[in-house]
Amino acid sequence: MDTTQKEFIIDGSAVIGRAQYQTVVKSGNHTLIADEPVDDGGTDTGMSPYNLLMASLASCTAITLRMYINRKMWAIDEIKVDLEMYRTETGIFIESRLKFKGEVTPEQKKRLITIADACPIHKILVGNIVINTNLSE
Repeated sequence: MDTTQKEFIIDGSAVIGRAQYQTVVKSGNHTLIADEPVDDGGTDTGMSPYNLLMASLASCTAITLRMYINRKMWAIDEIKVDLEMYRTETGIFIESRLKFKGEVTPEQKKRLITIADACPIHKILVGNIVINTNLSE
């Protein structure tokens, strides 16, 4: 991947002190707490990084579907996205199940699966990602 030309998308930061493992996470104008479950040595005061990843994908999928449904003016009152993540012999597998309240034809359901897979976070997760980690002064 050519990283010489980069288009800024969004920033984020995380700060952890001595509290095990409570972390203050910031992005844009928003702040939340991430943590680990008690069974993993944390204090369970926020979602774990894995939970945040699943929440990001689920919310992006739901928002993308809502935008599409609104443009099409389809009579769908509610969209539910359920995700489960599994570790397999070859990597990570995420199962995504969509549920709609309202009148949805078989053709619309097929199209909505395609739209769900086109959400930006889905594209990032299945795409070519480069993470450059270095030290900051």
